[in-house]
Amino acid sequence: MTFTLCLSALLKFLLGVVLVAALLFIPAGTLNYPNAILLMVILFVPMFLAGLVLMVKNPDLLRRRLKVKEEQGEQRKIIAATGFMFVVGFILAGLDFRLDWLPLPQIISKVSALLFLLAYALYAEVLRENTYLSRTVMVEEEQKVINTGLYGLVRHPMYSATIILFLTMPLVLGSLIAFLVFLPYPIMIIKRLKNEEQVLSKELTGYTEYQKKVRYRLIPYIW
Repeated sequence: MTFTLCLSALLKFLLGVVLVAALLFIPAGTLNYPNAILLMVILFVPMFLAGLVLMVKNPDLLRRRLKVKEEQGEQRKIIAATGFMFVVGFILAGLDFRLDWLPLPQIISKVSALLFLLAYALYAEVLRENTYLSRTVMVEEEQKVINTGLYGLVRHPMYSATIILFLTMPLVLGSLIAFLVFLPYPIMIIKRLKNEEQVLSKELTGYTEYQKKVRYRLIPYIW
């Protein structure tokens, strides 16, 4: 664990907090936006705690997770589209709250918050099982295929978790309009993982055999 790594992680965390707050509260025209406060709590508190654990237990994994420069052209396009969707969706959620366009019942927000936390727990388990996880598509020296735990059920459990996370966020915010904006996210993930599998099958020893062994990509016994 180095000072540079800690500083980088802290700065990116704070930048994320400021960015999300700006995207939600400025369009809402108020800080009295309970659903946005709820989302920020369930999003950033677990994120901060996970960062602390990784700093102590696995700084190399934290370093990989902080790397955002993608070398694959197709992946860069998907990441850019996802980022655009994120920004537009959050702005519309704030406006939806302010102008009362299509608000959702609070019970939907509360149930979605629970699903969000469950998906976060799933995401944390993926990080525990696979210490090679990176934000970018890459294969490192001595990297091995993980085929146990969640990886014994589906080939991309991290993406399974992120789909739930992304689709529940606008519901936590109580915005049907924002949810419609986030709906294309699973399609983006499918494109991303197919491109990723092409890279892994070429560069990661044993991945082709793993694909034959674990047939399902995102949902056990379905796809």
